[in-house]
Amino acid sequence: MDPSNFWVFGYGSLMWRPGFDFVERALVRLDGFSRDMCLTSIHYRGTHDKPGMVCGLSPGGTCHGRAFRIAPDKIKAVVDYLDERELISYIYIPRHLEITFSDGAVAIARAYLPDAAHAQFAGHWPAAEKARHIAQGIGTEGSSLDYLANIITHLRELGIEDANLEALLEQARALH
Repeated sequence: MDPSNFWVFGYGSLMWRPGFDFVERALVRLDGFSRDMCLTSIHYRGTHDKPGMVCGLSPGGTCHGRAFRIAPDKIKAVVDYLDERELISYIYIPRHLEITFSDGAVAIARAYLPDAAHAQFAGHWPAAEKARHIAQGIGTEGSSLDYLANIITHLRELGIEDANLEALLEQARALH
């Protein structure tokens, strides 16, 4: 991997709260995956007793998000920070995947994909069950409902529509 061209792909809270220094930010596309509320949260957006939901990437489709280019001398610190933040219960697997920029250029970015074998993986759940968990989940970083609303707000600001997440938010709000 080229340290002068090291990118991090954000598709959830990293889009609006990266929490690390970057030298460039861009809208990008990740092919082969789609954004999904597919992980139960027992820390940040829920508890063991009342799990919430957080976002992951499910196989298939395309996911538009933000990529952040990291200065070579900051890569280790950023990766350490992200691993501590994202791997709190080892629900994600860090991968390096090809992203595509609006001009057609490509780069490799670090992305956090859900581990489908993990006990917190809920990608197979019906929307009604996901909505119930989103409506109930409150953790150390706030509610799952606010988290999902923030994702949708930021996607709209970026000109990205996600009808599935918007429908899920409406279902969760109706239960709240």
